Amino acid sequence: MTKQICIYLISMLFVLQLAHAQEQTPSKVQIDLADGEFVLYKNGQPYTVRGAGLNTTDENKIRALREAGGNTFRTWSTNDAVTHLALAQKYGLMVLMGIDLQKELHHFDYNDDVAVAEQFEWVKAQILAYKDHPNLLGWIVANEPNLLFNDDGSLADVNPKVYDAINDIIQFIHEVDPYHPVTYSFAGVNEGHIKTALARTPSVDFLSVQVYGDVDTVNTAISDLNLNLPFMVTEFGSTGHWETPSTSWGREIEEPSGLKADRLANRLASVFADNQTNQNIGHFVFYWGQKQERTPTWYGLFDKNGNADARIDEMTKFWSGKYPQNHAPRVSEILLNGSTAITNLNALVGSEMNAIVSFQEHDNDLVEVEWKVSQEVDVRSQGGAFEKEPDTLNVQFGETTLTEAPEGYQVGVSFVAPEVAGQYRLFVYIYDDKGKVGTANFPFLVSIK
Repeated sequence: MTKQICIYLISMLFVLQLAHAQEQTPSKVQIDLADGEFVLYKNGQPYTVRGAGLNTTDENKIRALREAGGNTFRTWSTNDAVTHLALAQKYGLMVLMGIDLQKELHHFDYNDDVAVAEQFEWVKAQILAYKDHPNLLGWIVANEPNLLFNDDGSLADVNPKVYDAINDIIQFIHEVDPYHPVTYSFAGVNEGHIKTALARTPSVDFLSVQVYGDVDTVNTAISDLNLNLPFMVTEFGSTGHWETPSTSWGREIEEPSGLKADRLANRLASVFADNQTNQNIGHFVFYWGQKQERTPTWYGLFDKNGNADARIDEMTKFWSGKYPQNHAPRVSEILLNGSTAITNLNALVGSEMNAIVSFQEHDNDLVEVEWKVSQEVDVRSQGGAFEKEPDTLNVQFGETTLTEAPEGYQVGVSFVAPEVAGQYRLFVYIYDDKGKVGTANFPFLVSIK
């Protein structure tokens, strides 16, 4: 098939999608002040966003969001917009549609007027294609455009033309789509970044911030900005890998899934249980799927096989008022050679190692335990970009032991350290027989002597 034919077919498909979208009646979404509190309305009725961020087209996960009590999901691009909107319609969900605007972080030059204009034309086509779908809630036209780093790792200031380009998009949407509010998201609540951006995007409909460990103080941080503007937290969840303790050789230490669930429950209760600022109009937990970022378990609320961990139990409790019938195993601790990860474990090549993992299984389900060892990530991504997951090593594990403990159970295993010096990570997956999982991992060093 020639390149010209491919382009023609893609263009025709886009035209058909656009024609289909134009046949539908959009939901009318707006934000108003009611008794001093910002309220989001959908078709005249108050609408509280109970959301998750996802990129998947896996219908099982989207159905699981509905079953957990969620009512909305956000995306970061329009890559699968047709499927996402169709599944949202099927399960009665709304979509905050992402536009994948290019970032300075990834070397896009906003001084290049031609490139910026080409991007703008592409964005226009995305808006026109999907603006009339009844399950569209609004637009999030850029994800963390303020994310840029100085050489020392501190946050830098992006070219203000980034926000000029976003403002052009906001104005275009307001011209062609009067029914859906527009936002873009900030990495963190950085007063300088936000005020610079808002000065150049004065007609943005609401503020969106993405906070992880800092979610604990997001309400205070927003209040301190003194903005007469509603906001959403469009990403929150586990403490970020940049916010946790690390080993002496610079590898981030991840909390076990049960501790992540406990921390999430506390954050839901203290930050999102009520509208403390009278400005919050919704939240999106990150990430309703699985992704590799430092580890394959850090952010995703599911594993690769679609098993849900205990964080989904806590989201279900918060959204619906009760836990699901089946709980995930809650892993609370992993020890290697009797030590915690913060002790900077350094083992000899070929030496025997012993792991012990503590967990709870509330439903007394049968469990299956899987152990893996991999090397650490070779090239670390920034800003959530693609990161290659290291291969699993061929490590021979002994027989797994299971014993009762004062507050649950412990599983243990022995294995031989890799024969090559380097940086490694031990993973454990504890599965029940009903589609739930608990996880933990332990970074360790292997040396010749």
